[in-house]
Amino acid sequence: MTDAPIPRRPPRGDAWGMADTAVRVRGLRKRYGDVDAVNGVDLDIRRGEVFALLGPNGAGKSTTVEILEGHRQRTAGEVSVLGADPAKAGRSWRARIGIVPQTSHEDPQLTVREMVRHFAAYYPRPRDPDEVIEAVGLAELAGRRVGRMSGGQRRRVDVALGIVGRPELLFLDEPTTGFDPDARRRFWELIQGLAGDGTTILLTTHYLDEAEALADRVGVIAAGRVVAVDAPARLGGRATASARVSWRGPEGPQRIDTDSPTQVVAELSQRFGGEVPELTVTRPSLEDVYLSMIGATK
Repeated sequence: MTDAPIPRRPPRGDAWGMADTAVRVRGLRKRYGDVDAVNGVDLDIRRGEVFALLGPNGAGKSTTVEILEGHRQRTAGEVSVLGADPAKAGRSWRARIGIVPQTSHEDPQLTVREMVRHFAAYYPRPRDPDEVIEAVGLAELAGRRVGRMSGGQRRRVDVALGIVGRPELLFLDEPTTGFDPDARRRFWELIQGLAGDGTTILLTTHYLDEAEALADRVGVIAAGRVVAVDAPARLGGRATASARVSWRGPEGPQRIDTDSPTQVVAELSQRFGGEVPELTVTRPSLEDVYLSMIGATK
């Protein structure tokens, strides 16, 4: 693989104002005894976007997603997923969603083709299993038993099972945990392809670079509440935050935080008579903003 950036769809967040909503949540609560695991979550996910839900362990992220999937009952609030309440929706609604859980449950004795064909039989309008296997990059391994595959290859099987039913909405729970860098990048390309075909994707991940590479928007959940939602580049005011200009001067490493980095660089260039040694200009990373947000809720 090369180090070239993954091609991204044009940013659509600002142009989506009147687009359909795939997920709408208002005042969502989930209480266990005296503990509120989810405490008043409001959330909108637009059709056709990749939305990353970020949050530390115990923040309510998994509980929220399980409620959206219809796998867990809520204590209070309103939830609409593809126009239906997951707590009441039936088989026809379930055929419209795909789920790739964090933990795989494939039968290790079945081949990839057998597994995908088996799952395809559950859906009224499944994709062709062989086309799905090719789409996830496993055509040459279609006859291999799942138990003999690597972790990255088995994760691709998970995705094949998640998309074989032609889902309008795909849930991805920590999809690249345990992947090596090359496998992660290949998986990102697969998800970009699905999104490009119009599939709405809800991604949960602990990898901030993954959220930045894939998501149109990210939401940060902490202490049971959504504390921010925005495009990765704008979250927490990243786009307008002060920049840090660093360089090496006669006295050693130097740095300055400024709202006018271009002016500072021009002044440094004049001072050094051209190239500035070890010059870097950075703004807060997504990780910086995320850690600040979840830290403020503790």
